[in-house]
Amino acid sequence: MNFRTFAIGLTASFGLAWLAVVVVPFFKMRDIAPVAFQEGIDPQSGIYHPKTSGRVVNGYQVYAENGCYQCHTQVVRPTYAGNDLGRADFAGIKDDPDRGDTRRESNPFDYKGLDYAPVGVSRNGPDLMNYGRRLLRAHPTDAEQYLYRRLYNPRFDPAVSWSNCPSLPFLFEKKEIMGQKSDHAVEGKVKEGFEIIPGPKARALASYLMSLQHDDAVPASMNYAPAPTNPEG
Repeated sequence: MNFRTFAIGLTASFGLAWLAVVVVPFFKMRDIAPVAFQEGIDPQSGIYHPKTSGRVVNGYQVYAENGCYQCHTQVVRPTYAGNDLGRADFAGIKDDPDRGDTRRESNPFDYKGLDYAPVGVSRNGPDLMNYGRRLLRAHPTDAEQYLYRRLYNPRFDPAVSWSNCPSLPFLFEKKEIMGQKSDHAVEGKVKEGFEIIPGPKARALASYLMSLQHDDAVPASMNYAPAPTNPEG
């Protein structure tokens, strides 16, 4: 084998992989066409076209700026790649009192409207694809306050004192209490006469995390792993 043959073979090996993994998915996913619900198959009609906007997008940017994707994934893997659908409240809610089994795999629409899909690097921390759903299920009355405490100090709760998640105190501001205490003040130990207030970025990040509820009903054509149906109805 001469050098020319070796160089062509090496280029082709890496080039084909790059084409299949980067180029083709980019052109297929950069402008996703809406998908219609099918009459007689889906329980609803119309077009499946979820949108992401407002403070949620700002929160996504804060999420990216602080490298949260380094330790948290945001993808419910297909069944052939893992057992994500079988984990409690991981891919959705198995026994939602209003909607039944809402578990499903991720699809391109879950990342529509974002500059980059935050699928993540590794799962050093839990996957966050449906974190907002789990949060509201566990803390129905104080989800926002729980998030502020956790963002300010991930180890505020003795039950998670082992957490190695970095704190983000620079997203908050320590202020002297002048009159009535703020409704958004972080609960916990703080010098008397002062309070910790979440700044705009902390509020945006909290809104983004609470919005992570990707278990909505999708058209049957997109549901690659539908929940088993009960033959008895």
